[in-house]
Amino acid sequence: MKILVKMSFILLLIGIMAKSQERYEFNSIREANKNPDKVTRLNLSNETGNLELIDWKKFRNLEYLSLKDLHLKKIPEGIISLPKLKILDVSGNDFKVLPSDFTKLTKLEELFLNDEKNIDLSGNIDLLSKMKNLKVLHIENDRLKKLPPNFWKLNYLESVYLNDNQLKEFDFPKEKINNLKNIYLNNNLFMPSDIDRLNTQYGTLLRF
Repeated sequence: MKILVKMSFILLLIGIMAKSQERYEFNSIREANKNPDKVTRLNLSNETGNLELIDWKKFRNLEYLSLKDLHLKKIPEGIISLPKLKILDVSGNDFKVLPSDFTKLTKLEELFLNDEKNIDLSGNIDLLSKMKNLKVLHIENDRLKKLPPNFWKLNYLESVYLNDNQLKEFDFPKEKINNLKNIYLNNNLFMPSDIDRLNTQYGTLLRF
């Protein structure tokens, strides 16, 4: 009897695990449209259709969206209709600035702006600084030689990824950023002596 109870419990547990691992990530808008309420992750990196024609409002449970490497001249306006979006990857596109109503993504926690050769970083700071839930920002491989003076208005950030740029100098007013825990600076143009000095100055905050 005890064996049967144990086996029943194990089978029930397996069923629960299988259900919890049910695939809710989709790689095409065609498949995602079949049951939009179940879509929590959507990777459209290989999408060839017009993104402006997508009815984004249907994806009310979407938490992760990738529009990577699509060479978009602008971000689709409709994505501001995603009430639960937490992670957005728009790396590898050709836009300069984010849409002015981007701040309507009030749940956004992590933003990828990697491989953006045309981006006007300074022109986006004021907008991003209004997004209080934005904790992680990726600005990697963007050919940055220096950070714009207004960069440190991003007071809510906890982690900044600046890897694979062309930074030679680094300085920021620590008193203006209370939440920052990690700044990643791998593969920039710092000399070993600069790295030693910065480590002494900022401690474990900087990651080389």
